[in-house]
Amino acid sequence: MSLFDTMRNTLVPVHKEGYPFVAAFFAASLVLGWIWEPLFWIGLVLTLWCAYFFRDPERMTPQDEDLVISPADGRISSIQMVTPPEELNLSSEPMLRISVFMNVFDAHINRAPVRGTVSHLVYREGQFVNAELDKASTDNERNSLVIDGPHGQVGVVQIAGLVARRIVCWTTPGQPLDAGERFGLIRFGSRLDVYLPAGAEPRVALGQRSVGGETVLAEYGSGKGPVISRRS
Repeated sequence: MSLFDTMRNTLVPVHKEGYPFVAAFFAASLVLGWIWEPLFWIGLVLTLWCAYFFRDPERMTPQDEDLVISPADGRISSIQMVTPPEELNLSSEPMLRISVFMNVFDAHINRAPVRGTVSHLVYREGQFVNAELDKASTDNERNSLVIDGPHGQVGVVQIAGLVARRIVCWTTPGQPLDAGERFGLIRFGSRLDVYLPAGAEPRVALGQRSVGGETVLAEYGSGKGPVISRRS
């Protein structure tokens, strides 16, 4: 990543969801600094990290209805055919699922992977096991939405993890979304699963880093077959 890209993703506005947390971290820093000065500087570093966590960078989203765009920054942790969670009311047959795992240093704004209308939205309580584990898709607390897109219904699931304990979603059923449009966030580390209808071919590899709103996860109608990668 170039210096320009690093600065583009770092020196950006803080999303309003982060304002109370940044203020709380800074207030705690002042109190701790009153007790012992070195604690103020430790608290200030944590305050800056909190602001960094809630950063909301602008992204350049490809405008092509045959493309599925990454809904979040993070690492591609799973690409497989699985049966989607029952609450999505999608196919009872396996669908292509691509998972993006976000650590505490990734931008946590969540974006729509395709253009369409939100037809279904459901929140489900659950556990808080490591979001990288496969069972997190069915066992963890999560918020699920279905987008009626150009190639059928796409499921997007926000999954809480070990540290993440608060899922935020500000979209509603019936709301239209553009590809790359912000629809929510998850606080302090988590994962997003994207379930795709038949015909989608992956365009990412396991372990690859994705950029929310920019990286192409999958493509329809290319006929190229799954992507093959090598370490370089």
